[in-house]
Amino acid sequence: MLIGWLVDLLNGPIDKTVKRIKCVFTQKAGLSVWGYGSHDHAIRWDESLVNVARYIAANPLRAGLVTKLVDYPHWDSMWLK
Repeated sequence: MLIGWLVDLLNGPIDKTVKRIKCVFTQKAGLSVWGYGSHDHAIRWDESLVNVARYIAANPLRAGLVTKLVDYPHWDSMWLK
């Protein structure tokens, strides 16, 4: 399954933040939910956060999980408002 997030890094490097997020998700789920081959990407100052958020939000459409974005229960993002 294809999952994407947009995270505002207030403190600390991206690798440690992603590691912590994965750890918390795994603990809450009670099982390992992460596959191999994950990719992180720091947003450059010249990139549009809205465009990146739209790309991430459209992942369920590209993966064929839904036919309309609003049908995916986790589509909403503060970055799209």
